[in-house]
Amino acid sequence: MIEIDVPGTGEKLTLEHLVLDFNGTLAVDGRIKPGVADLLRQLAERLQVHIVTAGTFGGVEEEVAGIPCVLKVLQGADQTGQKARYVEKLGAGRTACVGNGRNDRAMLEKARLGILVIQEEGAAAESLRAADVVCGDIESALLLLLRPLRLTATLRT
Repeated sequence: MIEIDVPGTGEKLTLEHLVLDFNGTLAVDGRIKPGVADLLRQLAERLQVHIVTAGTFGGVEEEVAGIPCVLKVLQGADQTGQKARYVEKLGAGRTACVGNGRNDRAMLEKARLGILVIQEEGAAAESLRAADVVCGDIESALLLLLRPLRLTATLRT
């Protein structure tokens, strides 16, 4: 669990789950970005890590092998809704989400903390508007959770 007091708001974030999109967020062209697996292993000591993906490039199972996580490969249409329902089932008020695509919009909006990353694939404007925080890369996003004072500085009023 990660607890973060947000100065000036009276809010306290209590996070138990981290839900991440795969392609465009953790991976580029189906390959997990260097260094990301180590950061996820560190976070898995404090949060239940969930990777939710359509598996566009295939091979996601091999890419996340060795990372303590729950892998959910989506089936069929309405990926946006599937991701949002997944977050609701976990408990949106105790969940942080990281994504970049249009199909991440609803999960970013529902989560207690929605983080959008802008990397090689860019990011959907709809998802940008739904996020609480925007980061230039996945490493920075994960480090916000590993070093919560960074997040406190971003969210304070």
